[in-house]
Amino acid sequence: MNNLAYDSEGELDEAVTDGEVAQLNALRPIPRISIQAFCETESVAKPIERAGDDRRMAKAHLKVHMGGLEAALEYYAAAPTPNLIVLESRDEPKEMLESLQRLADVCDPSTKVIIIGHYNDVWLYRELIRAGISEYVVAPVSLADVVAIISQIFVDPEAEPLGKSIAFVGAKGGVGSSTIAHNVGWMMSSTFSSEVVVADLDLPFGTANINFDQDPAQGIAEAVFSPERIDEVYLDRLLAQCSEHLSLLAAPSTLDRAYDFDSDAFAQIIDIAQRSAPLLILDVPHGWNGWTRKTLVQADDIVITASPELANLRNTKNLVDTLKKLRPNDKPPYLVINQAGMPKRPEISAEDFAEPLDLVPLATIPFEAQLFGNAANNGRMLGEMDAQHMIVKSISEIAHVLTGRSEIKTKTKTGLAGMLAKLKARK
Repeated sequence: MNNLAYDSEGELDEAVTDGEVAQLNALRPIPRISIQAFCETESVAKPIERAGDDRRMAKAHLKVHMGGLEAALEYYAAAPTPNLIVLESRDEPKEMLESLQRLADVCDPSTKVIIIGHYNDVWLYRELIRAGISEYVVAPVSLADVVAIISQIFVDPEAEPLGKSIAFVGAKGGVGSSTIAHNVGWMMSSTFSSEVVVADLDLPFGTANINFDQDPAQGIAEAVFSPERIDEVYLDRLLAQCSEHLSLLAAPSTLDRAYDFDSDAFAQIIDIAQRSAPLLILDVPHGWNGWTRKTLVQADDIVITASPELANLRNTKNLVDTLKKLRPNDKPPYLVINQAGMPKRPEISAEDFAEPLDLVPLATIPFEAQLFGNAANNGRMLGEMDAQHMIVKSISEIAHVLTGRSEIKTKTKTGLAGMLAKLKARK
């Protein structure tokens, strides 16, 4: 299976394999560095350009030039060298080594250099490393190769692994995205005994403090409005302990000020929270502005919650299509269909809802007013109200899939569709 990739103008580009997606997901974000690439062929320039659009490269500044070594020499005759130079060379091994001496004459000592060559030669590799080249790679290279090599050089291998961030967002207001997010976070912490941080990003109207029966004096607002103070110690002071393994970064849920943020307002908080716990649940309010867009783009996984009606389908389709363009090297969002079977409401079946999205629902959760209402009014999670309920088991399945402990269960096709599928399989 391949994910579709889009170029910067939204046009369909080459496919990204599932193997590349897995390779990318294992990498930490690249720090804020400057990178310049000098290529001789489009087949090398293209994946490097696409790497620059990957979310793990969001902090880095990358520019790609054509012309190889000669273009680099001309450029750096009048300009300082960046943190990293990526240079493609089709020269034979001995010629390449001689040519690189000219590059060394114009490079700052601190500049790292990656060579992409066309000769698979062990002797050449050893000589390049001895000469101070950071890495030698044989073409062709993929987008994932490029990001992985840069990460290998600039990310500390001894650094603690980052926690996984999972963003929950509703296709419309009122579809229960926050409730699903909170319950999934609680289920992860209680079932797997794993440290989980739930961050309520809906500062004016967030409900996490009510759902977890908490009234903390401080929360996420203090972090957002005092970014210069943010570090792991300060963040730990802002967290409210909800259970043994679950902490909450609560929203103030007040209207005493306007909550207008720039696109990077939550980036530092999320980055530090990911270093504090292996699982970070981001409860993203329904909206589309700079910071919600960036939060979704940067998340490791996204869960869209929707109720089965037409406006939700339209909004979900828009979200899925837009996120595929913004996150070309990541798997598609997960879909949770919530409030299914609401009495007297005409609705779209789960199969018909998911078909135009080309997604298999992670779960279809029925409308159960009494269970959800009792849990909300008592400040308890669904699993605390009725651990054996079918909906609680669905929440558990979501938690298992999102933590990589199981895969999405697909229903076996029945009737004519099932027979046609079997006939196709025999061909």
